[in-house]
Amino acid sequence: MTEGAGARAGDLPDDLTAAEAGMWQAFRNGTVYDLSSGDTVADDPHGGHPWGEERTVRARIVCWLLLDGPPALAGRVSSLKLVGVQVSGSLDLAGGQVVPYVEMRRCRFEQDVLLPEARFTTVRMVDCSVPRLEAARVHTEGDLHLPRCRFHRGIRLTDAQIGTDLMLNQAIVHRDRSGRSIAADGMTVGQDLQAELLESHGELSLRAATIGVSLSLRGARLANPYERLALNAPQLTVERSLYLTPAGVGAQAMSGMTPARGTRIQRFECEGGIRLDDGRFGDAVDFERARFTLTDDQELSLRRVQTPELRFLGEPPARGRVVLSGAKVINLMDRADAWPGPGRLHMGGFTYENLVPRGPFPLAERLDWVAAATAEYNPEPYERLAAVLRAGGEDEDAREVLLAKQRRHRESLPLAAKLWGYAQDWTVAYGYRPGRAAVWMAVLWAAGSLAFAQAGHPPLKRGEHPEWNPTLFTLDLLLPVIDLGQVGFWQLRGGWQWLATAMILLGWILATTVAAGATRLLRRN
Repeated sequence: MTEGAGARAGDLPDDLTAAEAGMWQAFRNGTVYDLSSGDTVADDPHGGHPWGEERTVRARIVCWLLLDGPPALAGRVSSLKLVGVQVSGSLDLAGGQVVPYVEMRRCRFEQDVLLPEARFTTVRMVDCSVPRLEAARVHTEGDLHLPRCRFHRGIRLTDAQIGTDLMLNQAIVHRDRSGRSIAADGMTVGQDLQAELLESHGELSLRAATIGVSLSLRGARLANPYERLALNAPQLTVERSLYLTPAGVGAQAMSGMTPARGTRIQRFECEGGIRLDDGRFGDAVDFERARFTLTDDQELSLRRVQTPELRFLGEPPARGRVVLSGAKVINLMDRADAWPGPGRLHMGGFTYENLVPRGPFPLAERLDWVAAATAEYNPEPYERLAAVLRAGGEDEDAREVLLAKQRRHRESLPLAAKLWGYAQDWTVAYGYRPGRAAVWMAVLWAAGSLAFAQAGHPPLKRGEHPEWNPTLFTLDLLLPVIDLGQVGFWQLRGGWQWLATAMILLGWILATTVAAGATRLLRRN
């Protein structure tokens, strides 16, 4: 019997084994074909217990059913639903058009599953053992589900098009020869990509991928410690949110939900660098309780990311860098203890509109946060923080930030400019505390008045001088430009002359610093 003629007629081919004949009939019925033994240990597809011929079907027969299988029985819809089956040989559906629904649970594949450029309606492989899944440019109208599967040499989904959801929950994926666990560059997912509690041993690559709703890596563990990146996803587009947050563990845990009180949780953990440069996220990027283990050369890189909300609420990495250069965020939700120390935080060009601290975040610690991001003086982070505080009505805090900026700038100046900076700081705090000038003026005025009341003051010309008034005389010395008619009519000798000169100099210093501060204030407004 020829294969094609027999299949189209619905006849059972002659060369099928007993296991394959049963699969053939189940396909026509659209029913589940279960070859499990009932022994939990023996039925584990990831264990070492051998499965004999009674549980083995040839990959060629599976392909025959899916690509050119027999018609369904009357009143049935043909579909391939396998449980506890071992597939021998390479399942090669490259370029094929697969119409029947495909679902395989707790199955074992002896060789790679090859699906490049194949087209499916929906494919579900649950808790299966697969050497490698090669599915570049695969197309599904519905879901591609791979939960709890183990892939020993990686997954390739480059330029794949998934119509609805891609599920990788609790999957374990090991690296391929190039060091990647999952290669999904350019992939498009119509709705959600769920990879909760995923274990990735190698680089998870999602470069230029597009996710129609949300990308969930809740509770995932990404490990690529000896290479640069564990998650490589520049130019990633997610229409809603990216979750690098905890997941509930156990039967009561629900996917995508906040774990209930008392539920055991597993954090998102990453051993290796993360690259999300140029990503676009419609709602939020959430790092709630995330844990990062980086080497000195690795980064958590968010360069030029754009998102309405960044929830930076994870544990600070002990090594490596956090880079936010060029990122644009509306709401920055953070904690004081979530950020790395000096030299390991880079925020050049990072813009945000609102600060939403989780827990206490005093201004002094916020200034330390800015200082940690500026190994060399850079006014931009200070000015951004001051602008956000001022927009929130915190004018006093905004002035403190700008004063801190001037003090940081002073450290980079030559000696003469640095001394002049100290003078401005001590007198009027660079113009941000103008009340200091009045205090200094009052102190000098009072001290000078008391001192000059004891001074000898013979007139320069008899009959051409006003009445001696030490209070007005001191004020005339302190006020530059303004002439109160006291200076220039009296002879001061010795120390009194030096005191008058000092008063004049101090008056000019006060006036100049007040003018500089006023100019800075007007320029800022």
